[in-house]
This record gives sequence, C-alpha cells and structure tokens, in this order.
Amino acid sequence: MGMIEQICIKAKATTFEMGKLSATAKNTALLNMANALENNTEKILEANKLDVEAAKARGLKVSLLDRLSLDQKKIQTMANELREVAALPDPVGAIISTWTQPNGLIISQIRVPLGVVGVIYESRPNVTSDAAGICIKSGNAVILRGGTDALNSNVTIGEILRDALTSAGIPRDAIQIINSPERSAAEELMGMRRYIDVLIPRGGADLINTVVEKSRIPVIETGTGNCHIYIEEDANLEKATPIIINAKVQRPGVCNAAEKLLIHKNIAQNYLPSIITELRRNGVEVRGDEKTCKIVPDIKTTTEQDWYTEYLDLIIAIKIVDNLNEAITHINKYSTHHSDSILTQDFIKATQFLKEVDSAAVYWNTSTRFTDGNQFGLGTEIGVSTQKLHARGPMSLQHLTTTKYIVISDGQIRK
Repeated sequence: MGMIEQICIKAKATTFEMGKLSATAKNTALLNMANALENNTEKILEANKLDVEAAKARGLKVSLLDRLSLDQKKIQTMANELREVAALPDPVGAIISTWTQPNGLIISQIRVPLGVVGVIYESRPNVTSDAAGICIKSGNAVILRGGTDALNSNVTIGEILRDALTSAGIPRDAIQIINSPERSAAEELMGMRRYIDVLIPRGGADLINTVVEKSRIPVIETGTGNCHIYIEEDANLEKATPIIINAKVQRPGVCNAAEKLLIHKNIAQNYLPSIITELRRNGVEVRGDEKTCKIVPDIKTTTEQDWYTEYLDLIIAIKIVDNLNEAITHINKYSTHHSDSILTQDFIKATQFLKEVDSAAVYWNTSTRFTDGNQFGLGTEIGVSTQKLHARGPMSLQHLTTTKYIVISDGQIRK
C-alpha cells in the first residue's frame, strides 16, 4: 500500500466522527487553529523563506512570488479568516425544505457533509489554512496537495493545524497534507475514487485541465480568470480609470484580476491615450488590436492567442468594439466565464450585459476583484467555480455539503 492510499484511508476513517460534530466543537477547533497560526508565525515564516528563496533561484515571476510569499500580516489574515469561518452559521443539518405528501409522508431535505474533499492547488500557502478551515466547519475531512513551490510552507502550516485539531478533541487525521513534490503523487491522488468524494483543483489552466482530464473522482472545477472590463460610450471615465487600475494592478497574479479591456469606438480616440498612460505608469505592459495600435502606435499588437490568455501578470490586452453586442459576443467567446464587468450609466445596457454575459459573476460599474467569498459575505472560499453543476462562483461552506432526504412515516406503504 502506497503513501497516498494510506493518507486517504486515514482521512476516510474520520468522516463518521466529522459528520457528528457539533457546531461548538468545530468552532472551537477553528479558533484553536487560528491561535496556533499566530503562535507559530516565526516557524511558518522560516519555512516560507526557504520556498521563496528557492523560487527566486528558479526565476519565478514577480506576480507569482507575491502569491507564494508570506509575512506577519498575511499570517494574521489567515488566522482572522479562520475566525470568520467560525462565526458563520453551520450549514450541516440545516433544513432546506420540508413538506407533507398527500399520503401523509413528511419529507425533509437537509444538508450533510460531502465526506472527504481533495484539494490540489498551486503556490498559495494561505489556501492550506483556508481550505482546511472551510472543510472542518462543513464537517468534511480534507486532503491537501499544494504546489511544489510552497512545499515547506504547506507542510509546516498543515502540521500546525493538525495539532490544533487534536487540542479541540477532533481527529488530527481529518486534515491530511501530501508532502511529496512528485507529480506522480498528485496523479495517484486523482485515482482514489474509493476514498475521496470530490476533488477541487485550484490554480492555473494547466493544473485545472490536467485534473479534469485525469481524475477518476468527481471534480468541482475552479476556473481560470480571463476577466474583462467593457467601457461603454456613456461611461463615467473619471470613475473608470481607478476601476481599471484596481482590477489589473492591485494583485495581477490572482484569478479575478482583469486581463482584457474592451472600449467602445466612440470614446477610444480620446480615452485610450490616457488609460494606457495610466496603465504604463503602474508598470502594465499594454497590447492592443489593430484599431488600438492606430491610436497608440507604440504598443504590441495582439495575436488571436492573447484573447484566450490569462496572463496572471502586469499585462493587459485592449480591443476597440463597435457596440455592446460585439463586446458581449467577444466576452462569451474568449472568457473563462469567471468575472466580467461593464462600465456604463445606461440601465438598459447594463441589464443586457448582466443578463447575456455567461460568467459566474457579472458586474456593473465596479472591479472584477470583488469575486471573492469574503467580499460577497460568504466567508473564506475554497475557490471560484466556473462550472455550472453543484456550485458556481465563490465556493464557501454550503457548497461543501450535499443533501439527503429524511422521510417520516406513520406506517404508510406504497400502493
């Protein structure tokens, strides 16, 4: 029996106990986990330093180094997010609906844990605590396989969280960390359908596609973010500029950062030079279609591949469009159906965009950076789903549950 199967067996063995836990027990565990992160800050930072130094030596780009790097403030945020999860209502046991059939059967649909959740993710150590916290609160065991770049950070954080579970009287094996950097370990995990109920990939397109194609376990696909902002001809351009800068620059290496900017042809001549100047002032490389390059010649011309690409970097591609319908058609063709925004003062145009753009989150007059469980008031998320089965958009506690029916009878038999 290999290491991966042993880990899966240990996680599976905790699910009966996890499903019975009270909200008080789970909340106590989460608070202990938060305290443990704070109390072990130096230990975590030492492990993270090893990962960051190794990543720099390999030439990892700056935007991805930002995702990998931890500091005291980020660890404090991780701890606070665990406390926020503890403060949320417990979804397990919640009654979704109850009704009585004509024959007298009383039927209720309630929320129950999924069981064992597997998470395969890239170089974001905060995902280790976020995913663990959400899974514990929703009554699930979790198996975490983080990226090679963050191996030391993830293992250290994971062991700290496991110890905190024990102090709350919850089986420490409910959190499992795969400490192998080998790709074969992830591939073996994808075959453990006997033990794992659902697998969630969180990362770039290559990771997600690999998991979707190779997994024998049902997958909830957290999508890449080729996100768009469309500026209509009547948009408030004074507000548009800070929205675009926020969406592109604040954290360019995350999935809800804007990657494409579409501009109505009637405002392109006047607005393009100023927004491109502002983007460049913030270190953004600007690429544009032929019409854009005619207005601002000293930018790189886009290729067809650019429109499909999630840069995860300080790069943005700009296209001039004739009207709203062209913008919607372009977005629905090239986007990853994550988050897209329209800037307009016209209610009818905004309504059409919100209705017709086929994405998990659509916005009117704001930044795509808001697609986040905490920003939506859902608490810490385990990812943003771009698929349409079970969950779509920021996935929080209720999305890590399934349902079952409870049927109460007084001796009725089927006729």
